[in-house]
Amino acid sequence: MTFTPLPIRQIGILYHSLGLDHRGHGNMYRNRYITGPGSNCFDDCLALCAAGLMKDYGPQEMMRGDHFFSVTESGISWVTSTRPPKPKLTRSQKRYREFLDSGCGASFGEWLKFRKVTT
Repeated sequence: MTFTPLPIRQIGILYHSLGLDHRGHGNMYRNRYITGPGSNCFDDCLALCAAGLMKDYGPQEMMRGDHFFSVTESGISWVTSTRPPKPKLTRSQKRYREFLDSGCGASFGEWLKFRKVTT
């Protein structure tokens, strides 16, 4: 399946809507984008709707008249098929990410010492 290239702004909107990082990676933990007429991304959201990649649920009273958008199944397929591969990480980068994911509240140096004792 071939996908039409999109402007960077629109790719960013799709990634953000799904909770992904700037390279399109991470867990898709949400599916929403809120914006309204006059914002700098509203026209991009409408263009994504016209392309079938997003759906506009219209202005929402709860959101002071801003529109609620979600990414369609086609949009999710576009994202998963076109995002660049995950970068290769060095051993040090993997270890630092393990520290960030630990949420232990210690400094990196303290975490390294504790990790050395427990492994």
